[in-house]
Amino acid sequence: MATEVAAENAAYQELLDNVKRISNVKNAAGILGWDQEVVMPEGGTPARSQQRSALSAIAHELLTDDEMGELLFELESQELDDEQAAVVREIRREYERATRVPGELVEEISRTTSEALPQWKEARAEDDFSIFAPTLEKLVEQKREYAEHIDPDKDPYEVLFAEYEPYLGIETAEETLARLRDELVPLIDSIRESNVELATPFDGTYDTNTQEQLSRDILDTLGYDWNRGRLDTAPHPFSSGTQFDARVTTRFDESDPLGAIMSTIHEFGHATYTQGLPDEEYGTPLGQSRDLTAHESQSRIWENHVGRSRAFWERFLPALKERFPNVEDASVEDIYEAVNRVYEDNLIRVEADELTYHMHIVVRFEIEKALIRGEIEVEDVPELWNDKYEEYLGIRPDTDSEGCLQDIHWSHGSFGYFPTYSLGSVLAAQLYAKAEVDIPELEDQIRNGEFDDFHDWLTTNVHQHGCRYTTDELIKQATGEAFTADYFLNYVDEKYSELYDLE
Repeated sequence: MATEVAAENAAYQELLDNVKRISNVKNAAGILGWDQEVVMPEGGTPARSQQRSALSAIAHELLTDDEMGELLFELESQELDDEQAAVVREIRREYERATRVPGELVEEISRTTSEALPQWKEARAEDDFSIFAPTLEKLVEQKREYAEHIDPDKDPYEVLFAEYEPYLGIETAEETLARLRDELVPLIDSIRESNVELATPFDGTYDTNTQEQLSRDILDTLGYDWNRGRLDTAPHPFSSGTQFDARVTTRFDESDPLGAIMSTIHEFGHATYTQGLPDEEYGTPLGQSRDLTAHESQSRIWENHVGRSRAFWERFLPALKERFPNVEDASVEDIYEAVNRVYEDNLIRVEADELTYHMHIVVRFEIEKALIRGEIEVEDVPELWNDKYEEYLGIRPDTDSEGCLQDIHWSHGSFGYFPTYSLGSVLAAQLYAKAEVDIPELEDQIRNGEFDDFHDWLTTNVHQHGCRYTTDELIKQATGEAFTADYFLNYVDEKYSELYDLE
């Protein structure tokens, strides 16, 4: 019996060793990706595309090695505890997907995405979709082929969506986004018909160096671990890394300090999730975040439920006034109204208010589904994009930069990613509602700049589990209920009805 237990432990330990090796290769590739988006000179692309392609190939080869299959097969007949079973479940899922995809295709996709990034940047800067279109067409073809290898009998977009959210299912995404579209559009229309004018306390210019100092003040206040992170700028803000090195980026606009503030808080949410993963499980599924619905819930819970609250601005307004004397006459209510204003003419998702944000998601979701399914051509994208904006938001982009080139995700080949933004926002409201029950004094703590209890609650209920639970199980464990949009829709209805004096 002892020999059998030893053999079981040996097989499991060998599997873990292999997985840690793969994780380290992927994490190294992640640092190269961060470098390319933040500090790499523009001329570095040819070498960087080869470097990232090589690392992708190595990670793919390690994951699809025969030894991995043999270890997974051996462990099928072993009695595993819950944590071991979760690790094997996650590795098996990745292994089964990866073994169906040729390594050459993985390299091709990695090389294309590295080359796509500077082309997207140029197209956006030049306001010319045709610069990016050929590469986008290539990525669409490669991703269709990728999906077909994994499961030729499934809808290719469903296969790609499972890359980012493997457990909630495409049906949940479609039903949730349809419900948001159907219920938010009438609310947005009512707001636009309202006679209420919310405060606009920001006027003039706001020095970007001072905005950076303010962003650092915010990260200090919220509890960012600078020993394991850093703040930089990027054309499209993002967060990346591991529990030992979770970096955030933001961007600054001299006319709009709120944009950088909300972006910084959003990326902090991602980073504090990453920093909250268990150190001792680094490199294993138990030390990795639970896919993108959970990840986006963490960024949106901090951005919307903390950063857009009256309580937060009662705490943080003095720091804002200290940095920018030209808002010294603004009240807490003025700033609260400003951060929650519903814009009639906002074309950019990352600058969108809390309501129209989801219409931006719906537009890209519907277009990328049609692209991957072959229902439209790449050349159709700009016109279709503009038509959908007019239909859902009542505004029409004048330029490609304001329209279909605004987000970086397609240059990464990230088709299927976008629905998780809305799924994450919905989950954030569900989690926050439960946190308010468990921490009755939460609002007062936010008002006092005390975030330890909230950090602890999120770590206990979300962060520390890594991938131990599937997404639906994690939600049930954290909130006691299945995933639901009810909390989000109730929250925005109550909040915006008060702000805009709606009946």
